[in-house]
Amino acid sequence: MDKKSFDDILKKLNLTRQQFCEITGLAYSSVSNWNDKSKPVPSWVDSWLENYEKGKTLDELLNLIEKYRK
Repeated sequence: MDKKSFDDILKKLNLTRQQFCEITGLAYSSVSNWNDKSKPVPSWVDSWLENYEKGKTLDELLNLIEKYRK
């Protein structure tokens, strides 16, 4: 994953870099220093973002179901 893809996915997920850092425990400066050459986006980030998206979707679905549950 390149840095542009990373930023695009964060935007799609309504997640800022700061929020990503808070959730993952990474320093903001580390994430800001990622680039496509000497410090690429770590390989685990792609699967982490995919799982975050799935979790967010499931939470939204559960909230919707809970509205109609009696």
